Amino acid sequence: MSYLIKTMEQHRCGSEEEAKELIQKAKDGGTLVKYSSELKEIKSKGEVIDAYYRVTLVKQFTNEREPEDQISVKYEVLGGNFEWR
Repeated sequence: MSYLIKTMEQHRCGSEEEAKELIQKAKDGGTLVKYSSELKEIKSKGEVIDAYYRVTLVKQFTNEREPEDQISVKYEVLGGNFEWR
């Protein structure tokens, strides 16, 4: 039997406000143990052509030494051309 202990998710947010909202939502979920938000800039010839926030969320679901809960995480593709590999 295997137990899902912890996950790390990275999200791309278009604004600082969107990043803060995502972090707050994760905090409200009760499984968040660590997070970070970093402004990323895409440059061309030294000029910023795009910017976004990369938000990293680390969620812990059960104790590694004495796991109690079996967790199943499901992902849903909402748009685009993503294919599972």
